[in-house]
Amino acid sequence: MAQWFALKAEHPDALLFFRMGDFYELFFNDAEAAASALDISLTARGTHGGEPIPMCGVPVHAAQAYLARLIRRGFRVSVAEQTEQPRKGRPASKGPLRRAVVRLITPGTLTEDELLEAGRQNLLACIVCPTGRDSADPGLAWIDISTGLFETACVPARDMHDLLGRLDPAEILCADNVELGDFADRRTPVLLPAGPEAARQRMAEAFGVASLDAFGTFSDAEALAAGAAIDYIRRSQAGQLPRLSHPRPSYSGDVLGLDPATRASLDLLRTRDGTTEHTLFAAVARTVTAAGSRLLADWIAAPLTDPERIARRQAGWTWLLDKHGIRDDLRACLRTAPDMARALGRLSLGRGQPRDAVAIRIALGVAREVGQILNRQEELPPILAQAVGHLDRAHELQDLLARALAENPPARLDDGGIIATGYDEELDAQRELRDGSRRVIAALQKEYAEQFDIANLKIRHHAQLGYVIEVPAAASARLRGHEDLIMRQGTASASRFSTERLVSLDQQIAQAAENAGLRERHLFTQVVRHILDEAALPDMAAALSCIDIAQSCAMLAGGGTWCCPVVGDDTGFVIEGCRHPVVEAALPRNARFTPNDCDLEPDRRIMLLTGPNMAGKSTFLRQTALAVILAQAGLPVAAQAMRIGVVDRLFSRVGAADDLARGRSTFMVEMTETAAILNQAGPKSLVVVDEIGRGTSTLDGLAIAWAVLETLHSTLRSRAIFATHFHELAELANSMPRLSPHTMSVREWKGQVIFQHEVIPGCARRSWGVHVARLAGVPEPVVRRAGRLLGMLEKERGRQAPPLPLFEQHMAEKPEEDIAPPSPAVPPAVVDMLEELDPDALSPRTALEMLYKLKKLLKA
Repeated sequence: MAQWFALKAEHPDALLFFRMGDFYELFFNDAEAAASALDISLTARGTHGGEPIPMCGVPVHAAQAYLARLIRRGFRVSVAEQTEQPRKGRPASKGPLRRAVVRLITPGTLTEDELLEAGRQNLLACIVCPTGRDSADPGLAWIDISTGLFETACVPARDMHDLLGRLDPAEILCADNVELGDFADRRTPVLLPAGPEAARQRMAEAFGVASLDAFGTFSDAEALAAGAAIDYIRRSQAGQLPRLSHPRPSYSGDVLGLDPATRASLDLLRTRDGTTEHTLFAAVARTVTAAGSRLLADWIAAPLTDPERIARRQAGWTWLLDKHGIRDDLRACLRTAPDMARALGRLSLGRGQPRDAVAIRIALGVAREVGQILNRQEELPPILAQAVGHLDRAHELQDLLARALAENPPARLDDGGIIATGYDEELDAQRELRDGSRRVIAALQKEYAEQFDIANLKIRHHAQLGYVIEVPAAASARLRGHEDLIMRQGTASASRFSTERLVSLDQQIAQAAENAGLRERHLFTQVVRHILDEAALPDMAAALSCIDIAQSCAMLAGGGTWCCPVVGDDTGFVIEGCRHPVVEAALPRNARFTPNDCDLEPDRRIMLLTGPNMAGKSTFLRQTALAVILAQAGLPVAAQAMRIGVVDRLFSRVGAADDLARGRSTFMVEMTETAAILNQAGPKSLVVVDEIGRGTSTLDGLAIAWAVLETLHSTLRSRAIFATHFHELAELANSMPRLSPHTMSVREWKGQVIFQHEVIPGCARRSWGVHVARLAGVPEPVVRRAGRLLGMLEKERGRQAPPLPLFEQHMAEKPEEDIAPPSPAVPPAVVDMLEELDPDALSPRTALEMLYKLKKLLKA
């Protein structure tokens, strides 16, 4: 227990898995927490301070399954192994075997397949926020130790949560004063290097270079974050550092801006409840490798804003569209590809097993076969040509692995049989001596049976006695008189004897088995060193992932109902026959999704969408946003055709939700997200919002919706779809030239309401709320009563009167100084001229002339 206390003090906030024989034992509070989390028995062992010591344990062979459950529950676990092997004749006075913490397992430092999701990155992020009056932007670094990914970024503080939403790290190293929002439960305190130069030196040492300049330019905050992340990984891996890619600076300007609320609203990789079934990724993924799935998820999480890079990705899968044979060959071949990147990660940490080395051998063969399939073709698109160029490498390593590794090695290194027969003469000789013992023992048994004239004499191996002669108890008297036999054990049914020859043979066989095991471990270590020395492997793994995505997209678009969008640098926006890929995938086989067009061209960039609940407004909003994400990720889009100017930021506020844990009501959440849109959106942004202002009173809500709509139209000049139940806002089309009213088509037939899920020009005149209540199962008496009350209210309020003058009535009751003057209508010609102006390019004289022209247009 003294040993346990010392090791527990190294990581007091982690559960300690304390190795004792074939079990990992937990004590005190660790045992109570683990027993509850794992639903295992809590017992006691010994006493401390006069009280029983709580204890529970898990078998070593099944530890991975228990670790996975603990990590998912948010625990951190330190693993203490026996660093000293028991030896025969070891005096008891030497005390217990030495133990040491060999690993700290945290959510961001996982490497085992049993603890990881195959198709999802597992990132450890570190955030450093400089302090002081002239403080710079926060620096971030993120590492996936299971694959070696290592990137950094320096972002404005306002964009930090957007980046965290994109990365979705499993663990975040940062100080307590860093505001993490929804990621607060993933925080781990961090120790920073002494300064930026010390951090740069740590990074340079980790990659064996004199300076980081060869890898790019890193701000001080980035260097501190990267250095702290490397130090944390070293501590968690008992001083070891996994194989990492060179750190690469990432620039957020190359990626479509998506805030956490937008990501949550659109269910890109996970739904709000944490599942992956009904997500955009699940709807479009046709990948056949785990690495390909991870790369596809990364593309969806970080769509591009560079039309050239988008077109480069598109060229890869459009080239495969009509090449069905090649596509099928690639899929069949890639299905057999193991996860090379994660196998490399485990091998680099000394945690690799024979299957990881075999995975590299198989992956090299797959890479060669994929390369041959594509090399037979002419004029490959650049993205595929570049990938193929990485596949025809590492020939010497492939030959070595083919000779060195057995065809079907065991799962564990301790089981032996990893190295192929014929690879090493010394190993073959030791194996022959070890394995040939059966023949030697059989011959010796026959010899002794004839010598002592006992037909049922057997030679058996006993755990404590070694090889012994075993005869029935009735025959034992005939052997007691032989001088060369030593009586070792007698029972009621049998007697056991040994000879000097058997003792010598037992020692030789045991030594041969030990020598064979040691030699095999040594050879396996050499093979692993050759694997880790091959610099081409990470590029080969990335190339296979890229080719997997290309065939996945070609499979998705091969049915003819998905298109390749055209993405340019302008502000155009037209989608024809767009569908919601997630909803469509969830429909029954005989159901048909109703496609819709979306036209947000510059002269009609604001779509005001009205219509009842259940008619499909939210679906239309989301499918438009998802189409942009797919298009700028370089993937097929569920539409007949699509042409857009690149979107720099996408905002989606669809569906109401509260945040009671942080004291925010539904309306407060709505206004917070609306504020984020109004403070960050611009002319190249896309805004899709639903029911702005519905969380408060009618007049307040209508005023807010009106003001937000005006701002989107005339100040931010964003492309937007503004869905609302305030049908009165459609009248603003008279004063907002770029506002285009649309509604959801609804028909009434034989007293029933039919939602056609079709977007058409115009404005809704009814909300159909009572009819929706009937569809939802509200009792019929309540529905009928609601219908009568609605008719009475409409009659009293004069529903046909224009609602917008309600504002005039409301304002008339207020003091004049509290009333903001109404915004005058701006002629379209003035708006057009202002949009075309570049103030920075105007001389004073030209600016004055433009002012006269604008004033003249206003008077016209």
